[in-house]
Amino acid sequence: MSRRRIGLTFLAASFAWGLAASAARATDISFWTWRQEDKAAYNELFADFTKLNPDIHVKFESFPDENYPTIVSTALAAGKGGDVIHTHAYGWLEQFVKAGYFEPQDEKTVPSLANQPADALISGTYRANKKVYSLPFASQTLGLFINKDVFAKAGLTPPTTWDEFITVSKALKEKGIYPLANGLGTSWFNEMFVAIFTNPFLGQGFVTDLTTGKTTFKDPRYVAALGKLLELRDYMPDGFEGVDYTTAGQLFLSGKAAMLAGGSFDIATYRAQNPAINMDFIAPPMAKAGDVPQVTKFFDGGYAVNAKSPNKEAALKLVNWMGTKEFGDKFSALLGNISPIKGVVIKDELLAHVAKLNETAMPHINVVYFRFQKPTGSELLQGDITKMMSGSITPEQLAADLTDGLAKWYTPFQGK
Repeated sequence: MSRRRIGLTFLAASFAWGLAASAARATDISFWTWRQEDKAAYNELFADFTKLNPDIHVKFESFPDENYPTIVSTALAAGKGGDVIHTHAYGWLEQFVKAGYFEPQDEKTVPSLANQPADALISGTYRANKKVYSLPFASQTLGLFINKDVFAKAGLTPPTTWDEFITVSKALKEKGIYPLANGLGTSWFNEMFVAIFTNPFLGQGFVTDLTTGKTTFKDPRYVAALGKLLELRDYMPDGFEGVDYTTAGQLFLSGKAAMLAGGSFDIATYRAQNPAINMDFIAPPMAKAGDVPQVTKFFDGGYAVNAKSPNKEAALKLVNWMGTKEFGDKFSALLGNISPIKGVVIKDELLAHVAKLNETAMPHINVVYFRFQKPTGSELLQGDITKMMSGSITPEQLAADLTDGLAKWYTPFQGK
């Protein structure tokens, strides 16, 4: 064998050995989520990550939303589970942190935390020690979807104030169009429905008074805002008590309803279901002309690292990358969600409009402040709102039930 052939053979063997050694050093980590429908997008994002980090491969694993908390808690309790866990925010997160399941994050292990605004970081922070355990991934905005073609055909303009909303709704109803597609057949959405229409009557001052213990939900401002919801009943679908959120969406998409109280999380979904839909997303009606338009905003969740992960360094590296502008730009483009990462460019016109509305948004009060112990504000409100809208209890009774239920664990409400 010639020296040249021996050299080539040696080089080939060395190259093959190098590949094998590289493969042996590669780290496989898993990403657990409830977002089954986002698999293609996340796999594309993870491919970008692996290009930057060839020694780390990410496996997307999804589970049914309704079983996700149980699946995650059972796995983590056994010392197993994904390396990176897609979490919900606020109270959902806290129960897992309290159990010691997630690794704390700081600007040494996850430098991209610096790219997050303060209100986003709160959603992933454990209140007891003020440490971040989940890097926020998206904000969600609650407001009013408008079918622009339905309004144009009816010769009407979308409302900006409550009085305009009632006037327009009457006119739409006379033309045989459901003004508002929503019903109350989906419990999880019902508290969002309440927030959408009551927040503009409450204002930021009420939130401050509520969270500092100066007032409770028995406050006349909250009771009056609940009373406004009763005016909506005439403009909702027949048998609205049983109309679920999916059906409401179909009424809106088909043009049978002109408006839908909903969330920015459905923009991409509605476009996929009806590519021809000519829709807008606006702030719900203001109490009066001259008020600041106020949508409702909350953070949906984040990315946490399993404290028992055998691949903690690689998992933290992935989470840190998921807090970069590079990730946020592509995340928003692929999934139609608003990334909280500073400097992210949102190219979609409607989504950019929603991001602008967020600048004066109200928080989703129950989700942000009252989901940390049982009974949660969400559970109490979801149980009572259908009763109030059907007339079996009054706004005053709902407000009292909400306050008294929360007083079992929320000290500022006790004795009030």
